[in-house]
Parts: sequence; C-alpha cells; structure tokens
Amino acid sequence: MRSRQRAYYNERMANGNSSKVCAFVFDLDGTLIDSKQDIVTSVNLMLRDTKREQQPLELVASYIGHGAPQLIASLLGPDSSEEQRREALAIFLAHYQERKLDATHSYPGVAEGLAKLAGNLLAVLTNKPTQVSVEILEGLGLAKFFQVIYGGDSFEKKKPDPGGALAILKELRATPANSAMVGDSDVDVQTARNAGMLAVGVNYGFGRHDREKQPADIYVDSLLQLAALAENHHG
Repeated sequence: MRSRQRAYYNERMANGNSSKVCAFVFDLDGTLIDSKQDIVTSVNLMLRDTKREQQPLELVASYIGHGAPQLIASLLGPDSSEEQRREALAIFLAHYQERKLDATHSYPGVAEGLAKLAGNLLAVLTNKPTQVSVEILEGLGLAKFFQVIYGGDSFEKKKPDPGGALAILKELRATPANSAMVGDSDVDVQTARNAGMLAVGVNYGFGRHDREKQPADIYVDSLLQLAALAENHHG
C-alpha cells in the first residue's frame, strides 16, 4: 500500500506545474482540532433529554465526519422518523453550542504548521455547520490563518462531493493540480479524489479511514511537515 502511495505521490510531485502545492484545504474535526469529547458529551446530553440510552465515546466518534444530521441519524437508527431526527438534531446543536470549547483543543503542531504555510492559500472545508466552526477556530486563535472557512451548510452538498472544494479553489484562484485536501478520514480522501486534488492524510484524528481501500497520496504526523509541499514556503 505505502509503495503505491509513494509512487503516485512521486509522479504528481514530478509533474511540472504540480510540483508544489499553493493551496491547502483543511478538514476541521480530527485534523485541526480534537473536538471528540465535546461532540460526544453533547450527543449524550441529547440522548438523555430524549430519553434514549447514552452511547460510548468511541461509538459516537465513529459516526463523526459526515455532518451533524447524519451523525444524529446514525445514532437514532433507521426506525427513527424525520421529525424525531429534526428534534434530536436541534437539541444536540443547542448543547454543542454551549460546550463547543469545553475540552476542544488544536492538535500539537497545528498553529506552528499553519504559520509556516504563510504566503500560501489556506482554507477550511468541514461538514460541521459554518458558524460554530468559525467560533471554534476564533476561540482557539486559528481563524486568522485562513482566507476562507466553509462548513456543511455552505454548499448544496457536503464532502465527499467535490463541489465545495472546487468552489473554494475557484474563489482562491487556485487549481486542483496545485492544491491539497488535508484530513483524517475517508471522507477527506474521497473529496480530494473527486476534486482532482492531492490527498494528504494525518496520522492522528478520529475519523474512519481505511488505508487499504482509500489510501491518501501522502501521510504526515504533523502539519509542520506540510511546509515541504508548499509553493511559497520561505525556509
């Protein structure tokens, strides 16, 4: 698997104009921030309020990545009605709004890595609602690094649909061949593939990622390692 990834990566990096990356589009949860505990706490408060059995942290975390509506739908199960899912979603979002920064923090090397990418085009594309995403990034002092921040309610379809990523690249005046999607899950790799971007996986996070079926082009232990890919890195 790793040899296939490396061969594909080397081919891209040796291919003329795509030798360097000028635009990086980042996932949020599990990539920039460790938000697992606050999400799970808010989910279990919703389950308590709706008189349902609370669920273990790792099970809830395994559903994160496709947006809050799908998270709630997965937890409530296929027998739940649309009205029940809407009610549960509203309760979850209310709890999460209050607790979004209780335990959430950026991963080691995130702020330093983003600072090293100064001069490049940086964006966030998450399936999380936009407003709460912006508030979290501002609360953690990370919002200043990004030209644009978009969430799951910003575009017609969520990741892994490529529409959001391609719209961001168009806004930033970047091309997919010179851009990378950075994330921790299959959703992010699929988004990169669908948009024609370099897929960069992080060796941490909590998203579901099958490296045999959905390998990224390259993996990094820290965002500090992205500087080696950057077109405008100055040292």
